[in-house]
Amino acid sequence: MPNPKRRHSKMRKNQRRAHDHLVPYSLSECPQCHERKLPHQVCPRCGYYKGREVVDTTA
Repeated sequence: MPNPKRRHSKMRKNQRRAHDHLVPYSLSECPQCHERKLPHQVCPRCGYYKGREVVDTTA
């Protein structure tokens, strides 16, 4: 297995790590109950997805 001959500089290390940051969730609004939810997911509050009830949340 080859090993590096020289150490990488701080700038090169930091440039590589520049894309490792966390990205916040992109939330959309449920058209049924206007609650914030993940896109392309069933709304956890009302149970609707694409205009129809998928999960029964009355219990």
